[in-house]
Amino acid sequence: MIVAIDGPAGAGKSTVARELARRRGFQLVDTGAMYRAVAYEAAKAGVDLQNPEAVAEVAESLDFEFSFVDGENVIYCNGRPLHDEIRIAKVSRNASIVSAHPKVRTVLVEQQRRVGRERPSVLEGRDIGTVVFPDADLKVFITAAPEVRAQRRVEQMSEQGQEADYQRVLDEIVERDRRDRKREIAPLRLADDGVQIDTSNLGIEEVIAEIEELLEDKD
Repeated sequence: MIVAIDGPAGAGKSTVARELARRRGFQLVDTGAMYRAVAYEAAKAGVDLQNPEAVAEVAESLDFEFSFVDGENVIYCNGRPLHDEIRIAKVSRNASIVSAHPKVRTVLVEQQRRVGRERPSVLEGRDIGTVVFPDADLKVFITAAPEVRAQRRVEQMSEQGQEADYQRVLDEIVERDRRDRKREIAPLRLADDGVQIDTSNLGIEEVIAEIEELLEDKD
């Protein structure tokens, strides 16, 4: 069973995917974390993020695994767990840059397919239902208004002790949406046979309930 959950930044797909995987006992493959990990490792190595070949080499050197540890879905990069260091704003911006490189995407899509096929999985990202697993059993597109997503991000950053300016966060979200939707390779979009859920006015339990109902129809 493969469940694909796509959507823009801040729509709540990470929370939804994590809770759904936990309840179902599925593996959670956070593809965004994989791009973040590549961006993080490349920057740490002093690699030019605008150089597709160099970044792709970094991606090819990495092996990924996922495991729930004390309720947290942890990504392991060459056996080493990565946590908050890949969640900061700078890494998010860098991840958007490296994810636009076709060579990097080719490498990571192979990794995502390999990891996802190991056992029943929920995969979260921006092109799961359209590119990575176009034959997924269920494809869900989680979205929300940019203003709502910006406010959620500000609250999250504040909880983590980071300074957060709402207007700056909103501008970054709008710009990232533009890049993700307009890129030539695997643009962010709803799969033809996907189901869109707008979380602007929905709580996590309401969203999970909708997806569980969709999954029951698949059983």
